[in-house]
Amino acid sequence: MSEARQHYLIFETAGGFCGIAWNDVGVLRFQLPTKDANSTERLLLRRLPNAQPGTPVPEIAEVVAQVKRYFAGEEIDFSGVTLDLGEQDDFFKRIYDAARQVGWGHTTTYGTLAKQLGAGPEAARDVGQAMAKNPVALIIPCHRVLAAGGKIGGFSAPGGSNSKARMLELEGVQLAPPKPVQQSLEF
Repeated sequence: MSEARQHYLIFETAGGFCGIAWNDVGVLRFQLPTKDANSTERLLLRRLPNAQPGTPVPEIAEVVAQVKRYFAGEEIDFSGVTLDLGEQDDFFKRIYDAARQVGWGHTTTYGTLAKQLGAGPEAARDVGQAMAKNPVALIIPCHRVLAAGGKIGGFSAPGGSNSKARMLELEGVQLAPPKPVQQSLEF
C-alpha cells in the first residue's frame, strides 16, 4: 500500500457524512456516517494520517454514488468493489470474502461464517474480530453478521449497535420478533 497515493473524500448521504479513502489498487477505508463532515474526516484520518483530499477516479465516484443510493434506501450490491486490504491476515481476508457474499436484506452469524470457512465454532471469535477490524464497513457488510441466536452483537462504527440496527432496518431486516396479530386474553 503506497502511502504517497492515498486520497480521500468526505461526502454527504441521507444517513450523514461518510468518508472513503483509496489508492491505485482500490478502496482502502470506508467511514460510516457521522452527523458532521469534520467528525467523519477525523475518524478517517485517524487510520490513514497521510491521506490527502482528492477527486475520485471514476471507479471511486461510482462507489460514492452507490453509497448515497444505499443510504437513500436503494438495494445496492457492493461485492464488486475493488479493495486494497493491505497486510490483512489471510484468514481475515477469507472471512471478508465470505461476508461480502451476504446480500442485501440477509444476515448470517459469526458461527455460520466460521463453519462456512471450514473452521470450528471457536473460530466465531475470529470472525467477530475480523468484523470489528473491518476497514471498509458497508462495502464488506459486517452489519449483516450477527451474534448467536440472531442477536445484534457489537458494532464498532459510530453509534454502535444502534447504527447496525438502523442499517439492517433500512434493508428490511426485522430484528425484533414480530408483534402478535392478536392479543391473548389474560385470564
